[in-house]
Amino acid sequence: MFFSDRTSAGRRLACEVSRLGLAEPVVVALPRGGVPVAAEVARALDAPLDVIMVRKLGVPFQPEVAFGAIGEGGVRLINGATVRAAGLGERDCARVEETERAELQRRLTSYRHGRERIALAGRTVVIVDDGIATGSTASVACQAAREHGAAQVILAVPVAAPQALAQLRREADDVVCLSTPRHFSAVGQWYEDFSQVGDEEVAALLAEGARARPAAPAQASGQGPTPAGEVVVGAGGTALPGLLNVPEGAAGVVVFAHGSGSSRLSPRNRHVAEVLNRAGLATLLFDLLTPSEARDRAKVFDIPLLALRLTQATGWLRAQLDVRICYFGASTGAAAALVAAAEPRSDIAAIVSRGGRPDLAVSRLAAVRAPTLLIVGGADDQVLDLNRQAAARMRCEHRIGVVPGATHLFEEPGALDAVADAALDWFTRHLSHLGAVPASPTKGDGGEGHAPGRA
Repeated sequence: MFFSDRTSAGRRLACEVSRLGLAEPVVVALPRGGVPVAAEVARALDAPLDVIMVRKLGVPFQPEVAFGAIGEGGVRLINGATVRAAGLGERDCARVEETERAELQRRLTSYRHGRERIALAGRTVVIVDDGIATGSTASVACQAAREHGAAQVILAVPVAAPQALAQLRREADDVVCLSTPRHFSAVGQWYEDFSQVGDEEVAALLAEGARARPAAPAQASGQGPTPAGEVVVGAGGTALPGLLNVPEGAAGVVVFAHGSGSSRLSPRNRHVAEVLNRAGLATLLFDLLTPSEARDRAKVFDIPLLALRLTQATGWLRAQLDVRICYFGASTGAAAALVAAAEPRSDIAAIVSRGGRPDLAVSRLAAVRAPTLLIVGGADDQVLDLNRQAAARMRCEHRIGVVPGATHLFEEPGALDAVADAALDWFTRHLSHLGAVPASPTKGDGGEGHAPGRA
């Protein structure tokens, strides 16, 4: 697995760490490279961000060999066996420690600008780095966190050498790692952009993340959910505008994942939502990206980011409504829906894709468990072929619904109505086991057919 840069790696890592359901964690980074990665994890968890400063104590005549390490707050770890093997005296060790202690303090002053260290005592501490080669620094960081009273230590990294990770699993209470390539020589080989992180960037990210984000307004108010109308969706540290419509007695809610820079105001998705509302299903349309993010084409196609936002919004929605949740995704939003639904703790009742790009979720398709309907225009040849290739990788109940003569945007007369009818049929059929909606005739598993039109 390759990463474009540390920020992208952090977003992917945040998706996995979010699944742990940690209560009030603190995220601490190993500077400097770990800070941009940790910043994304902290945003996803609504957690404060800090650094955990450790400095290796290297043997004077062979600095790459560590005889111990130090951390702030007086943390000091010495490997007596290495000290004896290297023939180091007390003065030798003291000189090295004095030098490293001065550098540790210099960096802390540069990074924190007078802020106090975030207390770790009694907290769940998530230690983040950009990757692990030997594991020595991460090991010391885990020990330092425990010295500071951490109740639980979680180590989270995008990539690590397999042998190093095996050792670290004995140091941490839990380990989250996205990739453990067999042929590992250096962390930087797994990044397209592994440029050096400067002290100023570290200080800026720490200043932003030093405080835990407040809860989203809909959650912080202590009031019940808004039955219909405009809402503010809490997606990690980002507040996103949304439209929530909850018909009385709704048996399920369909969350719309827009694609290609579209928003909650998409006329096509709002049309489908209105059909679902009239049939008694609740709907949530919300913006996956902020206005500034939506102008960045790289973010529009950042499937891990879109999936993370969808997952966070789903968590927010579960706190508002006690009903089963379905996904309706369009274009890149369909890929985001499939990635989100592939997570081990996901409990999505059904998925519908309209003109979607499931091929952008190819690595996660086999893990999707929710019944999935892929609706494609019959004249949208390229996307239809991509959907057929994606369907061949899926193991869950799935079906391709083709709207004859329709192009990618379903602008032809009756085409969008056919999409809405097919989506309604799929959702109601897979929600019917709750006994609150009528079941529709079964259309099979893994087949392909025409999407129904409006009578």
